[in-house]
Amino acid sequence: MRRPKTNLGTQPIPGTGHRNVIHVPFDGATYILFTEAATVRRVEPRARVERVELRDDLGALVPLSDAPVRVVSLVPSLTEALAVTCPHLLAAATDWCTHSAGLDVPRVRGTKNPDLDAIAALQPDLVIANKEENRELDVERLRGRGIPVWVTDNVDVPSALASMRRLFAVLTPEVTPQWLEEAERLWAQPPPRPPRRVAVPIWRDPWMVVGGATYTDDVLARLGLVNVFADWPRYPHVELAEIDRPDLDLVLLPDEPYVFTPTDGPEAFAHVPTALVSGRLLTWYGPAMVEAWRVYAETTVLG
Repeated sequence: MRRPKTNLGTQPIPGTGHRNVIHVPFDGATYILFTEAATVRRVEPRARVERVELRDDLGALVPLSDAPVRVVSLVPSLTEALAVTCPHLLAAATDWCTHSAGLDVPRVRGTKNPDLDAIAALQPDLVIANKEENRELDVERLRGRGIPVWVTDNVDVPSALASMRRLFAVLTPEVTPQWLEEAERLWAQPPPRPPRRVAVPIWRDPWMVVGGATYTDDVLARLGLVNVFADWPRYPHVELAEIDRPDLDLVLLPDEPYVFTPTDGPEAFAHVPTALVSGRLLTWYGPAMVEAWRVYAETTVLG
């Protein structure tokens, strides 16, 4: 007899008040054990993934036969997507996974140094990673332990939306997330303003900016913002004088990865206006894409 895997959760099930819950997937169904009452309840069968070769965004084979019930996310933006859409699947996340608010799952260190032993101990059905966010070495080591890993790759808004559609077709095959449909609708619209020339520093001392062929560069373009470094490499080093120049309309100072603040960043610019902005809304895909359009396209935050 095949031994079922268990998924111990700490979140209350709506309408029950139970907090200590064990999810037991077995033979295509999921059983929920409420430990306080020592009762077992059978819920709807797990959706079965068609037995075809599932491949991630990089074309790597992902050996899944059933929809996963224990997922570890190593990507903050995708952690938020899971937390909003299917929180019961989220078995662990990184220390950098700050959304959604109140996220209460085990942590497995950072995006660049995940605790592989801790991940393996959780017995996940799937680990989600990203080509830019995570190291290929860690992905290969997880796969070497027999853990399926799905790597996403997002270079612009369309590829991000397509990537998430493919991923959630596996995670929640019965339904498409509402935020994903809304993001597709919003970002299909034309730019909301006449072109404005901008630069987006991501670090200081030394100064680094968002260049071309990046997700953020495409977000800027779709918001009607012309990245003056779009023809440069992805994240080039520049001199301050190359950013602080009067032919720019605005310099956007995000709060990640470098945390620009009212006293750390704006004071360096004498020739161009600056605006402190959310780095999450410029760089995260997932539910943040809906908020990004609402904030940056439907208000005058960026002029």
